Amino acid sequence: MFRRRLKMSVPERLREFLWPRSGWERSARYIFHRVARLPGTPHAIAGGFACGAAISFTPFVGLHIVLAALLAWSIRANIISSVIGTAVGNPWTFPFIWVWIYELGRWMGAGAGASRADHLDFIGLFAKMLESVLRLDVGYLFETAWPVFLPMLAGGIPTALVMWLAFYVPLKPVVETYQKRRRARRDRRRLRRQAKGMERQR
Repeated sequence: MFRRRLKMSVPERLREFLWPRSGWERSARYIFHRVARLPGTPHAIAGGFACGAAISFTPFVGLHIVLAALLAWSIRANIISSVIGTAVGNPWTFPFIWVWIYELGRWMGAGAGASRADHLDFIGLFAKMLESVLRLDVGYLFETAWPVFLPMLAGGIPTALVMWLAFYVPLKPVVETYQKRRRARRDRRRLRRQAKGMERQR
């Protein structure tokens, strides 16, 4: 039902992701319908989405989908919903998320003597971290990346916990209401079909 008739090219998909053609409000409604229509209980669906959203507030860039799926599986939530929830972390929100968790970690005392967030290039840092992992360059990871990664991790963990609740608590009753209304519509359609069938038999 929600698939496009004409498939978009990679540049078109990238543009649509960065700036939805239909507008942010309509895109948000589309995502909600995709999530609410997933099979599962309101807890499973809301919990899964909250897992994806929460993991987006951690510095494990590149592993968000895997970690969100594992977290959702561990609490018996919907894994597909968790993958969709990682969309909370995107090119528009990541700069704010990274600055917030880094500064929170510094305030908590992690990474003593670390530079302020406005002096850091987070995108360049994550790119170099990936290169270092692929090259097994442990020296760079500990000498350059760890002093920045540590405060981000320290600030990301409590933020992720708060964000899980911030998404789960309001989303669960909304999904529950949506499912009840959807079941009621299906029941009404089934009764109408049964009524029409009885009329034909007469």
